[in-house]
Amino acid sequence: MTTFLVTGGTGTLGHPVCERLRGAGHEVRVLSRHAPPYAVDLRRGGPLLDRAVRGVDTVVHCTNILRGDDQAVRNLLDAARRAEVRHLVYISIVGVDRVPLPYYKAKRAAERLIEQSGIDWTILRTTQYHDLILRLLAGLAKPPVMLVPKDVPDQPMEVTEAAERLAELAQGEPAGRAEDMGGPEVRTLAELAAAYLRATGTDRKIVEVPLAGKAYQGLRDGGHLAPEQAVGRVTFEEFLRTRFGDTPHETPQGKSAS
Repeated sequence: MTTFLVTGGTGTLGHPVCERLRGAGHEVRVLSRHAPPYAVDLRRGGPLLDRAVRGVDTVVHCTNILRGDDQAVRNLLDAARRAEVRHLVYISIVGVDRVPLPYYKAKRAAERLIEQSGIDWTILRTTQYHDLILRLLAGLAKPPVMLVPKDVPDQPMEVTEAAERLAELAQGEPAGRAEDMGGPEVRTLAELAAAYLRATGTDRKIVEVPLAGKAYQGLRDGGHLAPEQAVGRVTFEEFLRTRFGDTPHETPQGKSAS
């Protein structure tokens, strides 16, 4: 039996990772800001972080911190070195080195810290999860007209499939950069928006809006996609059926205009 520490272990990705590791018979510690006994804010670190890492063989870093991620990673790596952790596994995003979004830059900076840490590591980059696309589209659908970025493709995947692969990597030997992992289909945001409207019975007109900037161009060029690693099995429509039911709603929504 191996002892694992999963940061962000109560989150969308971390929770199914914990389930899979426990199902394989391992001891799993969960580190999260609000989950005792290891309720730790990684941006601050502290003695409780050292206690959480002590005696751990492998750390799986799933915490999603929008601000202060670099300091969180430094604190985690410092604690892991003190505890002589054997293996650190990190979840990242396809395209962090190609699309100049601020969050992507932060994820790439975190990758570099791990690569230079002196701890044996594995990094898995995946495309975005269905859950994130759902939250994005739900927000965009609130106004009377649904505005989506024009000509932006995406390749969403099921988070439990990412969790399965991450748990598999965590139980293996350090692998460095693992092969990227993408969803089963590349679709435009307008197509995904139309699927969301059908699934929820929401009547909205979709209007594709051209944007400016290098980040937008990087997304249009597909820098965040992994079409050659389309190993995911669950499509966005199948994901939506698990959330909203099997029968599509017959409404006039989903018409796209540019």
